[in-house]
Amino acid sequence: MTATRIDAAPREGVAYVFPLPYAPRAVSAVRRRVCAVLATLGVPTDAAENVLVVVSELLTNALVHALPPATLRLTQVLVDGRGAVRVEVTDNGPAKGAPDRPVDPDEHGRGLGIVTTLSARCGVQVYRGGTCRWAEVPAG
Repeated sequence: MTATRIDAAPREGVAYVFPLPYAPRAVSAVRRRVCAVLATLGVPTDAAENVLVVVSELLTNALVHALPPATLRLTQVLVDGRGAVRVEVTDNGPAKGAPDRPVDPDEHGRGLGIVTTLSARCGVQVYRGGTCRWAEVPAG
């Protein structure tokens, strides 16, 4: 699995796009690729760790709660004049049907709270045929 580097809008610089395989080990595989990209971008270690947590939470939500395929996009941005990494996970919208088993609140349900805590800004865009959850994590 490789990231595709694409040119983005001038305010954003370069974007890296990762297709997410719909498989249990996909999140860890994508995290390794993201780690390499963050090193290439010169993101400091503590900020890179925060980005990796946000990536993990958003990708896991897409795998567990949404319809495939999902895509991760990373972009360097400015937030209030400081460097940040924008993390976007796009999927085909909420999965239909109820969960197969009850959700244990000790193991689930805190992911978006973690994303909010680690991000300068975050949100959700819903559009025809999909959903994009995004977060801008301070990185400079």
